[in-house]
Amino acid sequence: MKPEPEPDALRPRPPSPLVEVADERFERHGVRLLLKRDDLVHPELPGNKWRKLAPNLRAAAQTGHGTLVTFGGAYSNHLRATAAAGRLLGLGTVGIVRGHELAGQPLNDSLARCAADGMRLHFVSRSEYRRKGEPEVLARLLDEAGARGAYAVPEGGSNALALHGCAELGRELRGAADVVAVACGTGGTLAGLAAGLGPGQRALGVPVLAGGFLGAEIRSLQAAAFGGPAGDWTLAEGYDHGGYARVPAGLEAFAADFEARHALPVERVYVAKLLWALADLTASGAFPRGTSIAAVVTGRP
Repeated sequence: MKPEPEPDALRPRPPSPLVEVADERFERHGVRLLLKRDDLVHPELPGNKWRKLAPNLRAAAQTGHGTLVTFGGAYSNHLRATAAAGRLLGLGTVGIVRGHELAGQPLNDSLARCAADGMRLHFVSRSEYRRKGEPEVLARLLDEAGARGAYAVPEGGSNALALHGCAELGRELRGAADVVAVACGTGGTLAGLAAGLGPGQRALGVPVLAGGFLGAEIRSLQAAAFGGPAGDWTLAEGYDHGGYARVPAGLEAFAADFEARHALPVERVYVAKLLWALADLTASGAFPRGTSIAAVVTGRP
C-alpha cells in the first residue's frame, strides 16, 4: 500500500523571491535594500508562520494527534495561522486567548477569522496567561479548554522544531546579503534564521514589543534546538512604537509611503516596524557604505 501523500500545507516550498528595491533613503548612504518576500511562501500560511508551523504540524500528524492547541492575544497572527492550518489539514484547533474580559464580547476580525476556520476559543485572565509556563497552571488551562492530550504549539509557534524550519530561511539567504533583518515577536524566527546563515552574515532582529527580554529567550531557544549558540545575531531595540499592535500616525504614514513607492502591501504590526527601523538605522550610519540588507517580509496585511 502506498503511503498517503503529504498534505499540500506541509509540502516543502520553493525559496520565496528575493527582490531588490530602489529607495533613495538607503541608496544615498550606499546601502542596498532587498526584500525577501516570505509573505508569498504559502497562500494561507505566509512567511514565518508556515516555516514555524509546518514542522510542528508534521510532528502532530506523525504522532496521531487530531487536535492542536496554542496560545495568543486577541490580534495574534499565530492564532490565525494555526486555525487556517487546522482547516487545511482537517485537524481540530483550540486557541487559549489572553484576556478573560473578551469572553462574551463581539469577536474582532482576527478572532472571527479563527472561529470561522473552526478554532474553539478559550479566554483566560491575563494573570493566568502570564503563568502558562508553570506546569500546574498549564495543565489547568488545558483542562479548562478541553484540550488535554492535544498537540501543544507554544505562543508564536516558537519551539525547537520551529527553529529548524526557520533555519531553512537562513540557508535560502546564504551569500545573498551582509545583514538579514526580521521583525521579532517571540524571537523564534530570528533564532532559527541566524543558525541557517553563512559565515560573515549577520541576522538583525527588530523587536515589536518593548521590555528587552528577547535576548535571553533567543539564547534559550537556540540551546533547545541546536545545543547552544548558533550564528551571529543582534537586536535593534526601541522600534516597538508604543507596544504590540500599536500603529501611531507616523508609522502609518511611513508604511503608506513605502506602499506607494514600491507597490508592496506593508503589514503594520511587524513589517512596517522592521522597515522603519532599517531606514532609521541607515540614516544614522549604522551600516557601512556597501552594505547589503535583506529584509524578511514575514506577512501581509
